[in-house]
Amino acid sequence: MLPLNPAIAATFRPPVMEARRWLEGVTFTPERPLINVSQAAPVDPPPEPLRRAMSEAALNQPDAHFYGPVLGRSELREAVATDWSRAYGGVIRPEQVAITQGCNQAFCATIQTLAGPGDEIILPLPWYFNHKMWLDMQGIRSVGLHCGQGMIPDAAEAAKLITDRTRAIVLVSPNNPSGAEYPAETLRAFFDLARSRNLALIVDETYRDFDSRSGAPHHLFADPDWGDTLIHLYSFSKAYRLTGHRIGAVVASEARMIEIEKFLDTVAICASQIGQIGAAWGMANLTEWLAGERAEILARRAAMDAGMASLEGWKVKGCGAYFAWVEHPFDLPSPELAKRLVREAGVLLLPGTMFMPEGDADGARHVRIAFANADVAGIGTLMRRLAGFRG
Repeated sequence: MLPLNPAIAATFRPPVMEARRWLEGVTFTPERPLINVSQAAPVDPPPEPLRRAMSEAALNQPDAHFYGPVLGRSELREAVATDWSRAYGGVIRPEQVAITQGCNQAFCATIQTLAGPGDEIILPLPWYFNHKMWLDMQGIRSVGLHCGQGMIPDAAEAAKLITDRTRAIVLVSPNNPSGAEYPAETLRAFFDLARSRNLALIVDETYRDFDSRSGAPHHLFADPDWGDTLIHLYSFSKAYRLTGHRIGAVVASEARMIEIEKFLDTVAICASQIGQIGAAWGMANLTEWLAGERAEILARRAAMDAGMASLEGWKVKGCGAYFAWVEHPFDLPSPELAKRLVREAGVLLLPGTMFMPEGDADGARHVRIAFANADVAGIGTLMRRLAGFRG
């Protein structure tokens, strides 16, 4: 047998792909189709004007088919710097922006510049499983931080977990998988903690376009020395339905960009040119359209909250953006529940064990529902099926 990297071998298989295998051999009828709330990805293509702009670029822009700058096309980096500076009330320069192949790659690139085997990264629980997978593959220890009321992490509790091997704290807001929107003061407390201990604070705002609050979710970029501590991650996939084009971003200090460039050049050379062109066009032309998308997601969130409140025994612990983190009422572990829901209710969701350390009791008691792909009527149908399930 050929050699196998033991860190890769020890990493769990992709959870969404595992859940899809539960569908094998199960039949769904037109009268009772599958309700798939397992993955947070738009199921519709980008709006037609954006597709036309990308098509025209493919036909008429020769450089849309060539290698581009490793850190991204200048027009997109400039657009991010300008928009982020305005939105967050800070000063961000294009040289502090890198464009990546999706936000997962933004995370991987960032981690590679911060930590190596044997180091530690603090992740709030429940964690985003792809973050955990990458750390496992690199031999980096994931240190779980249990969240409190409303699924909000506490900086004082995080401080107790810091060791001489800790390199960074990761926050995702709005959160995947809990949906929680972290208050500005929470983010500031973590920023101050990270700065005081010479750690990086990685803030993943993939779902920032669907935050229910108006105005900036935090003011960390207003700190003139933000680059000494903060690393910001973002994805264009959800905002403009560009999941297949893999366009994300890192905002960090210019010094860190030197290191990030090394990683990106080695693994991909550059992000998709057509995807970057589409993202820049979307930023320039789809403000009103995106506001409508946000309003629709917020309507689905409201339907989710109201529907769950009507179900006996189910408890919503966090709800926002694309997700709800829910405690189920049944005397069986969440993986068994999830598989039975496929067969008996025609519902595919993810068990909490996919987002928690092995053996953590909270994983068995919770499920994640990615409700953003179900409209209000579909959420109503979901509630009826969950109400009819007998564990």
